[in-house]
Amino acid sequence: MKIWISDSQTQTHRLIKIHCENHSDYFYVGDLDDVALREFFRSIEDKNIQKNIDLLKYYGYLNLFVIKQG
Repeated sequence: MKIWISDSQTQTHRLIKIHCENHSDYFYVGDLDDVALREFFRSIEDKNIQKNIDLLKYYGYLNLFVIKQG
């Protein structure tokens, strides 16, 4: 699945927008399979890995709001 990502971070949170279509302000990550997607979600410490993959496949996009633990 071809993936484009927009990733913005502040001191308190991180907003990650993932799309399966090209968007002008997003950067291309690559053509990722399920294993690579699992590794990506692990890298951002998101615990809902399978749910995120399923939602991304179904809708074609996924927005994640990650609160940084201090």
